[in-house]
Amino acid sequence: MIIVNDLKPGASFVNGKDIYTVLDIAHNKTAMRQMIVKVKVKNLRSGVINELSFTGGDKVEPAHIDKREMNYLYDAGDTLVFMDNATYEQIEIEKSRLEWEMKFLKPNDNVTISMYEGEILGIILPDKVELEIVECESAVKGDTATSATKNAKVETGLEIKVPLFIENGEIVLISTADGKYSGRA
Repeated sequence: MIIVNDLKPGASFVNGKDIYTVLDIAHNKTAMRQMIVKVKVKNLRSGVINELSFTGGDKVEPAHIDKREMNYLYDAGDTLVFMDNATYEQIEIEKSRLEWEMKFLKPNDNVTISMYEGEILGIILPDKVELEIVECESAVKGDTATSATKNAKVETGLEIKVPLFIENGEIVLISTADGKYSGRA
């Protein structure tokens, strides 16, 4: 058991039937009352971010999250198929659980899968991915005093805004946190 006073950002714990990872923590101690510990957490099953309050000295059960390096193989209709790089074991994850992540995945990409006691919690993407521009508006000469952008579509179907100098067929870096253009690869 972990005392909530000792929780740090990045730590994972079980509270009730949910698994949480700590994003931020605040201790509030007044002279006449017991310490209140407010923990900003992300539910690893649902992805919901909220705040939990504990009394100083409360205990929670630690959650040991396994992270396995896997290779994205292919789209199997309603699921995506991944293969463990070490054991060659294949697993399937429902597309409905990976709507955001699918925008950055292409076959043969390596990703990290997080698991808790055999239950797949989700995919941890790299900070930035390289994707090819497949469709791009033509650049229009004119007012470029500000950073002008145009619409482009990458090989996974994600639509992004890119600078005017980007052409069809170029490889660009895209941030997986917000889905925005980050630079040329």
